[in-house]
Amino acid sequence: MTEVLAADGRPLKASLNRALRRQKLRALALIAPLLIFILVSFVMPIADMLFRSVENDIVSDTLPRTVEALDAWDSASGETPDEAVFQALYTDMALATEYKSHTRLGSRLNYELTGVSSLFRKTGRRVKRFDTDVYADAFRDASPAYADAAQWAEWMDDDALRDALPRTADAYDGWAKMIVEVDNDVPAEEEPWDFVYTALYNDVMTGAEPPVAVDLSGVEPVSLREQFVEIDKDWLDPNVWQTIKIYSPKYTNGYFLNSVDLQKGPDGAEARPESERIYVVLFIRTMIMSLSIMGMCVLLGYPIAWLLANLPDRTSNLLMILVLLPFWTSLLVRTSAWKVLLQQQGVINDTLVWIGLVADGDRLQLINNQTGTIIAMTHILLPFMILPLYSVMKTIPPSYLRAAKSLGATDWTAFWRVYFPQSVPGIGAGCILVFILSIGYYITPELVGGTKGVFISNRIAYHISFSLNWGLAAALGSILLAVVLILYWVYDRIVGIDNVKLGG
Repeated sequence: MTEVLAADGRPLKASLNRALRRQKLRALALIAPLLIFILVSFVMPIADMLFRSVENDIVSDTLPRTVEALDAWDSASGETPDEAVFQALYTDMALATEYKSHTRLGSRLNYELTGVSSLFRKTGRRVKRFDTDVYADAFRDASPAYADAAQWAEWMDDDALRDALPRTADAYDGWAKMIVEVDNDVPAEEEPWDFVYTALYNDVMTGAEPPVAVDLSGVEPVSLREQFVEIDKDWLDPNVWQTIKIYSPKYTNGYFLNSVDLQKGPDGAEARPESERIYVVLFIRTMIMSLSIMGMCVLLGYPIAWLLANLPDRTSNLLMILVLLPFWTSLLVRTSAWKVLLQQQGVINDTLVWIGLVADGDRLQLINNQTGTIIAMTHILLPFMILPLYSVMKTIPPSYLRAAKSLGATDWTAFWRVYFPQSVPGIGAGCILVFILSIGYYITPELVGGTKGVFISNRIAYHISFSLNWGLAAALGSILLAVVLILYWVYDRIVGIDNVKLGG
């Protein structure tokens, strides 16, 4: 069979495939900016949030030797770790203070145990003043080689010597890295610091052979445990060490446990004290109040949308301007206006007192509670219910109602059996918009809700802006995202997402 050729002499099939490929690449190039924008502004932030909710590498990165030494400590014993753990902590803290990472570590652990932040700050200020300089003096007095920076560098290049002096090699490596990264110095030109000599002393005392013979029999051992306790007696608190050990893995579920009023303990998850259980209540309150706001918007928005769709165009356009007017006003201005209206000495209470419905001494409490939040947010989110309903109702022919009535249906029957089912897609679209927007609001609840009318989003904003506990904020946000996706799935199963329309 003769192969069909294109005008340029190439096989027709190959030419068609090449043309189709060009069209696909052209189409991809057209949507590439939007795709990149969505990835950068939507997908990547969500992925970063999910990662932050489990990321916990600051403990193991700042206290690697301490974390390793704590593996042999029984956290359920109720006793303080032994001297070896304090020796590891001394090296880690000496390095961490130079990197300025001990304060961030203290802040991280302070989320789990109050007081740890001040403990690490206080220790960081005094760790350089430990009495461990006696070890450095003893080695220098025994041989000038121990004060020679170049000699130290040569020793630490000897694999056999490194194997014989593991603590010393580890401490020297940490010090050398810090010298380069923080001070921009050359290790071979700087004498090691006291914690390196302390590690060397501990190696020698456990039977290792030093690079140059030295007699340490006259050196009084320095208890690093006592040195830390002199700074703060909280270093004797087993809870501090339990917290360090529990949160030493690079990934943790602790943030998610905290988000549901639990905490990590030596034996796994356990309930938080009654006075600290706030998040489950806030999640439930957020869901209930968001549903209430959504319901109020349906009740108020449906008749308004019906009027907009069925009144003459001139009147409908005037009403539409009133609906859109809130979009022309700042959210803060609208919320502040509600504070003026709802407070006990506000316009609404003054009006009720003036007409005699409420006694002056029994003014209604309409603000700093759930009532104030629901009223203000219903007003703010009402346009998001009206507009989808209006766009759907505008497509419903009025002749359907007239036909139903001509067949003997009452006004209510014609509305309920003919008109309402056709408006359900608009209700669905409005409900999704209002509900998702309401659970994410935090400015309005903060201003008019008080302590009883705030949402979980207020705590997320607090942890991001004030406590700087981004891990907990990310976990709360992830749970909220999961709840929304579950409700979205339930809605799809019950109503069907295909029935959601914005008109047409």
